[in-house]
Parts: sequence; structure tokens; C-alpha cells
Amino acid sequence: MSGVDKAKNKAEELAGKAKEKVGQATGDTDTEAEGHTDQAKGNLKQAGEKVKDAFKK
Repeated sequence: MSGVDKAKNKAEELAGKAKEKVGQATGDTDTEAEGHTDQAKGNLKQAGEKVKDAFKK
């Protein structure tokens, strides 16, 4: 996994966490759900990169 991809995926995950917390704080369930989805995307991308790395070895 390249360092750039790893950083982008982690940034997406952290942005999702922040969005989820904002949604919780404001009572906006749509924003909270979007944040949760963004976190899941970041985690899924990281998992995909790890699988690619495993096959490169």
C-alpha cells in the first residue's frame, strides 16, 4: 500500500468520524449516516489495498 493511498483512506475515515459526530451533536441523522458511510468506505479501501499488497509478495 502506498503511503499516499494509506493517508487518503485514513483521511476519509477521519472525515467520516467527524461528520458522524456533527450529525449526532445536531440531531441530523442524515449527516450522521453519511459519516458512517464515509468511514466504511475508508476502511474498505484500506482492506483492498492490504489484499493487493498480500498478492504482490
